[in-house]
Amino acid sequence: MKITDVKTWVVGNPPPGIGGRYFIFVRLTTDGGVSGYGEAYSATFDPHLTARMIEDVAARYLVGQDPHDIESFFRRAYSSGFSQRPDITMMGCVSALEIACWDIIGKEAGKPVHKLIGGRVHETLRSYTYLYPTSGSAFVDEVDDPERNVYNDPELAAQCALDYVAQGFDAVKLDPAGPYTAFDGHQPRLVDIDLSARMVAAIREAVGTRCDILFGTHGQFTPGGALRMARAIEPYDPLWFEEPVPPDMPEEMALVARGTSIPVATGERLTTKWEFARVIENRAASILQPDLGRSGGILETKKIAAMAEAHHIQIAPHCYCGPIVGAANIQLAATLPNFLILESLKQWDGFHGQLLKRKIEWQDGHVILSDEPGLGVELDEEVCDAHPWTGPQLHLEMADRPLNP
Repeated sequence: MKITDVKTWVVGNPPPGIGGRYFIFVRLTTDGGVSGYGEAYSATFDPHLTARMIEDVAARYLVGQDPHDIESFFRRAYSSGFSQRPDITMMGCVSALEIACWDIIGKEAGKPVHKLIGGRVHETLRSYTYLYPTSGSAFVDEVDDPERNVYNDPELAAQCALDYVAQGFDAVKLDPAGPYTAFDGHQPRLVDIDLSARMVAAIREAVGTRCDILFGTHGQFTPGGALRMARAIEPYDPLWFEEPVPPDMPEEMALVARGTSIPVATGERLTTKWEFARVIENRAASILQPDLGRSGGILETKKIAAMAEAHHIQIAPHCYCGPIVGAANIQLAATLPNFLILESLKQWDGFHGQLLKRKIEWQDGHVILSDEPGLGVELDEEVCDAHPWTGPQLHLEMADRPLNP
């Protein structure tokens, strides 16, 4: 079996844009006519340039090769151009292609990927969702104050959390701690500490013990600033304090982990076992959040999870992208003894559901595993073709000026 063809899509995500502005998908096809799909979680460059990079990596290291040879592909791509170091853009490309290889491998074997990487540990997967301030919902005050939404108003956030609990979720995430900038980490402003504490308090009062609260910050603070914020929200017992400082110095994140009772979570901006090893060695987090569209793919993240398991660290796969990464997260998470919780884009409905020929199954707060071969999902290429991305923006963007008090 050899890979013979590569095709990419950059798909625009219609409003309300849950999961980001666009998704980058790839399809690999073998000489036997079997196709597999992958997705890159990459935001560093224009997505069409990233798609071209994926095609370049495939042409150099995959076309003409057997998709089963995952280790060989990873090492050649990881070492491309005499690099041999974690490269977030290269690993976005590798992750997309590696996921597509596993989709092919599973289809050839007639087995879901989880059966090929250790087998199912979990029958269903607990999931959480963001509190999404969707325009037109009950959680945006478009009449009296259009600026009020679930990210800045405790009452609306509590109402939204209750709505998700009614749907079946028992964990929700929010990040009300102010804008994140290219100049982080900064000290939180007193108004941001006050608002964050009131937001978390309102949600806790509303949901009681029926729902975990996950507090995100996008690496906004210095270690001292993060500890000030942690003290303010500790009384409401969040499940985690996500990425309290920027991801480049896990030694500094470890100061936060040692100074708060809230478990620290991190990993959405990290890639490969080498970067996650630094977090583990420094005891910088007790929950890791690899995103399979960036972390190096399914096998690489299985290794990351194994390292974490040896240190009693849990895994909560990150997903702020499209449904192919979501499907890969699901296949891997099913096999992990140290799995904690899965990020879900609401109930995998909306545009995420439209992108698949059959949507990811979700029920009572849990993702239901598919036993279909490969990733268990099929990308609807007609929908991809009908929604090309043409904008100039990146998937995520930080404020370009420092945040001043």
